[in-house]
Amino acid sequence: MSTDTSRPDPATGLSHFDAGGQAHMVDVGTKNNSHRTAVARGHIRMQPSTLAIIEQGTAKKGDVIGIARVAAIMAAKRTSDLIPLCHPLALTRVTVDFSTDATSNTVTCQAQVETVGKTGVEMEALTAVQVGLLTIYDMCKAVDRGMVMTDIRVMEKHGGKSGDWVADIDKAQA
Repeated sequence: MSTDTSRPDPATGLSHFDAGGQAHMVDVGTKNNSHRTAVARGHIRMQPSTLAIIEQGTAKKGDVIGIARVAAIMAAKRTSDLIPLCHPLALTRVTVDFSTDATSNTVTCQAQVETVGKTGVEMEALTAVQVGLLTIYDMCKAVDRGMVMTDIRVMEKHGGKSGDWVADIDKAQA
């Protein structure tokens, strides 16, 4: 007689571990489809001269922001290949925006990912942001190996059983 260990561990509440402590992919089969959206954001800080190269479009490897945008979109689509317990999802929309700030010498990446399905897209949005920032690092590391990626986080999510959630941060920091 086998015991059902496919439910979340009640002691920890972590959905990716069963009552026996074993990792498993969460069963979403009985969940209803709903429109799901997630927004994630992160920053990469660099030397002022590196930011100028990006803004002027003079990087030797090409259009840094354009290539980072494509990399971020591709990453969102491949999240389940990178994160072992993520479900493969049919994404319906991925947008990636970049902005620069000369005051703080940063490039900000924001990704919005959407699907209609049984599970959320927070991991896809986070993956898009991280890979977008990694691509900027890769393209500019020849002139600035000290770049720092920071504050990568989910800003909001909508849809599903848990409903809407928005990060509790000062809007001026957004």
